[in-house]
Amino acid sequence: MRSLTERLADVAAVTVTPFDGAGGIDLDANVKLVRRLVDAGVGVITPNGNTGEFYALTPDERRRMLESTVPAAGDDAVVLAGVGLDVASAVESARHAGEHGARMVMVHQPVHPYIAADGWVDYHRRIAEAVPELGVVLYVRSPRVTGEQIARLGEACPNVIGVKYAVPDPVVFASVARDAGLDRFAWLCGLAEPYTPAYWAVGARGFTSGLVTAAPELTLRMRDALRAGDYAAAMEVWERIRRFEELRGTDASADNVAVVKEALAQLGLCRRDVRPPSRTLPDAVREEVASILAAWQGGAA
Repeated sequence: MRSLTERLADVAAVTVTPFDGAGGIDLDANVKLVRRLVDAGVGVITPNGNTGEFYALTPDERRRMLESTVPAAGDDAVVLAGVGLDVASAVESARHAGEHGARMVMVHQPVHPYIAADGWVDYHRRIAEAVPELGVVLYVRSPRVTGEQIARLGEACPNVIGVKYAVPDPVVFASVARDAGLDRFAWLCGLAEPYTPAYWAVGARGFTSGLVTAAPELTLRMRDALRAGDYAAAMEVWERIRRFEELRGTDASADNVAVVKEALAQLGLCRRDVRPPSRTLPDAVREEVASILAAWQGGAA
């Protein structure tokens, strides 16, 4: 598992799920999008994440997306497959992912309205124990999840190797990571590029990104600058992507996926369609995305 832990100290691209004109998933477009990322130098690919509209896909669509993504990634990248929902469904998805070549799974934070600390631990333990051959990455979005709980999981399940931490507070993150074991797990900033420099400064050595699907050169430039300890260069990238990420975060991230898909559509890479409860963007926002892309393409690559 150590080699997988080390692979997570990188950009984890959370891919979109492209749709065709009839509203179904477009696997040909998915293959092209994945290869574009891998050819750019992205080493971790995450299908069926939130940017992939996990909760808007059917179980069969999630399976087909995984089956499409693994061969597209080939030997050049490792696939970290999103799984979740009830324990049985998460286990079934994790086993399916492993059978089709994924080496790790990311467990979406449970959306059950009643979550106890012990229940949170037990939920993830049952999934991890069912797939001991796979690396398991926790997706933490709640400040109620503590380092003590994560440490307990790590002690019970050696294959729990990483944490995608998406609580928007780098001070809380720094404490949780140290309470759980800074060196025991791979820590990824789960809030993408806007938070990555701050989280990197206190211990995260990987980060997830949806932006990377549209502008891999910018995301990888931030990664390389942080690896080199050049925070000034990382913040130059931060300034360039700031407005794009602000659009994604507007109204409690209502347009998070739609902004990324709009950029991909304008680049000719897939359709802009998203599924409810998301929406396609109004004209004014689409025009702003076009202006952002023009600025990126007009500046230094």
